[in-house]
Amino acid sequence: MFDTILSAALPLAFTLFVACFLTSLICGLALLLFKLRKTNEALQHPYLKQRPFGRFPIGIRTAILMDYFFRLNFPRSQFWVVGQANQLLAHVQPDQVPQDIKWPLLGLWGGCFVGLVAMAATWIIVFIKM
Repeated sequence: MFDTILSAALPLAFTLFVACFLTSLICGLALLLFKLRKTNEALQHPYLKQRPFGRFPIGIRTAILMDYFFRLNFPRSQFWVVGQANQLLAHVQPDQVPQDIKWPLLGLWGGCFVGLVAMAATWIIVFIKM
């Protein structure tokens, strides 16, 4: 019985992982190629007052985009990294941000986080079946 469940769960977890990867890839490319300037102008991260987005190292750039994601999707949380993002971006009203700015951020980071869980589940199932 347990082996039957694992045999059905493995393709499901792997398919979810691949779907999350493709979603993150497509949304990330759309964001970086077409929406980045509009996103930064609309959300105005405080770090961008120091220097332009392109002059930051890649780690800071991804942190800025993650702060945007946290502020738009968890606006009332005060816990850990999400709370820090909400403090930095307190001037942003998530209800007033247009959908064409929200969807690439949600797809990029939502796909990454759900994909991490799906990847871990895939590996756990593979190791159990061995």
